[in-house]
Amino acid sequence: MIRIVIIGAGLIGPRHAQSVQVHPLTQLTAFIDPSPTAIPIAQSFNVPHFPSITSMLDALPRHQHPHAAIVCTPNHTHVAVAKELISHGIHILLEKPVSDSIESAQDLLSTINERPDVKILVGHHRRFNPYVQTTKTQITTNSLGTLIAVNGLWTLQKSDDYFAPPLGAWRADKSKGGVFGINLIHDIDLLHFFFGPITRVHAESIRPQRHRANTSHTAEEGAALTLRFASGVVGTFLVCDATPSPLNFETGTGENPLIPRVDPTKSASDCYRIFGSEGSLSVPDMTRWSYGGQALKGWNGDLTIEKVSVEGVDVKPFDKQLGHFVDVLQGRVREVSCSVEDGVRALMVVRAAKESLEKGMPVEI
Repeated sequence: MIRIVIIGAGLIGPRHAQSVQVHPLTQLTAFIDPSPTAIPIAQSFNVPHFPSITSMLDALPRHQHPHAAIVCTPNHTHVAVAKELISHGIHILLEKPVSDSIESAQDLLSTINERPDVKILVGHHRRFNPYVQTTKTQITTNSLGTLIAVNGLWTLQKSDDYFAPPLGAWRADKSKGGVFGINLIHDIDLLHFFFGPITRVHAESIRPQRHRANTSHTAEEGAALTLRFASGVVGTFLVCDATPSPLNFETGTGENPLIPRVDPTKSASDCYRIFGSEGSLSVPDMTRWSYGGQALKGWNGDLTIEKVSVEGVDVKPFDKQLGHFVDVLQGRVREVSCSVEDGVRALMVVRAAKESLEKGMPVEI
């Protein structure tokens, strides 16, 4: 049995805890969080609460120490927490993003090189989403032909209490929060997963809404991006957390139980449109357009429309991610699906997007 602790009892920690408790090979050992508000959360899972990693290790007998930890703390604390865990030889599932800065992320990479025995999986859990895995299969089987371009959207309105102090104040801070590091980075990782590394980005800021009413809200609220991939694919992406919209990953897939899924029979729900030489695909409604086997392939021909079937929609991506983590720890899988290096690549694109906003010009990555 693999003993696992959850570090951070905010929005994501309890979701991970649920996955740990339902997996047959893992045991939830404790919650670690300095805030007293974490105590009732730990009690709801019937496990102890500790304010720090050190206090947990001091209190538990050696034979009850955790084998692994899932880090769900604010972004700017990820590296410090991970380095402390590495020093104790504890394996890590590290929530995205790896850090809030490239420099500290590189510091983590250096630490990892000194402890290759410690496994680290970065929690870009959407790689395990069935819609994402089906899309990846469509790409790798050449169903769309030569990939040409992608158009993406993450547009949604966050409520005011999401940014409210004390727990949510960091999300409104330009140096710690913002829609790029909290949300866009998920999409950047998936774009890397689908098309390979992004090499250039140009960002144009949306018109800020929250800063006008509250000058202490300095974090970016969104931007329109143009992207160039090393593979030759080009793309556009609109990200905005200040508009009522169903066009985002969560609303389209229903992955997040806190965000209601849109009824695809009543509303558009796609967040990615992928264009290839032989067909195009919208995700997650999984509609594929092509000219099929027609002799005439062009705008005068009738498009063939088909729905691509998706299996495993009832399995939670968090559960599949944990299952992969367990397989890595037990040696059934050699490499993690999303490494720290992968996480840093996504972080570099986010930083480049922020730099582009400031400079008003494209940034090479």
